[in-house]
Amino acid sequence: MNSFVNSVDLLHRELDVQSLRYQVTANNIANSEVPNYKRQSVNFESELKKAFESRDNEHNSFKMITSDERHVKSETPRDWRTVEPRRTTDYVTTSKANGNNVDPEEEAMNLVQIQMQYRLLTQLESFEFGQLTTAMKSVR
Repeated sequence: MNSFVNSVDLLHRELDVQSLRYQVTANNIANSEVPNYKRQSVNFESELKKAFESRDNEHNSFKMITSDERHVKSETPRDWRTVEPRRTTDYVTTSKANGNNVDPEEEAMNLVQIQMQYRLLTQLESFEFGQLTTAMKSVR
């Protein structure tokens, strides 16, 4: 697959993740006073990094040959397109007497960061399509 398609696909996936982050953060703010509510977050980039690293290290890795399907198989590279965002819940910390661990000010700052990242991603996507438009104009 060419780099343009990969770039646009990756940007779309990241835009979807940012939308999910926005929803999760808004939910955290809405539940900031609910007793025993635990803060949630979205994990995506670390899993995506692992998938890219497994692909990049594929040629350096040791391959086991198996003669039976019951044998332990060597680790195969993970396709980055199969990586899905995960919601994680922080059960460890408690910052309020009622058992809630949501800091509304921190969540509000997270919303601002998510909005800025979303805006940056849309600009990157616009740049990708702008390059394609420029290339198509020069072909004519």
